[in-house]
Amino acid sequence: MDEDVFNMSIRKFLKKVGVTSQREIEQAVRDAMAAGHLADGGALKARVVLTIPEIGLEVPIDGAIETR
Repeated sequence: MDEDVFNMSIRKFLKKVGVTSQREIEQAVRDAMAAGHLADGGALKARVVLTIPEIGLEVPIDGAIETR
């Protein structure tokens, strides 16, 4: 395995995940606030599950997103 190619591939994937996730979260929060379903301020519980079926990887990652 070429470690440099492997590392760069992981970084490229994680960058895509980060950019896409941020865009989706921002839009969903704005939509929820506009619809009156979410008050301004506080924290939202968040969870991402990283899965790679070919190697049996499934890792939940929990956190919070502040909206104030």
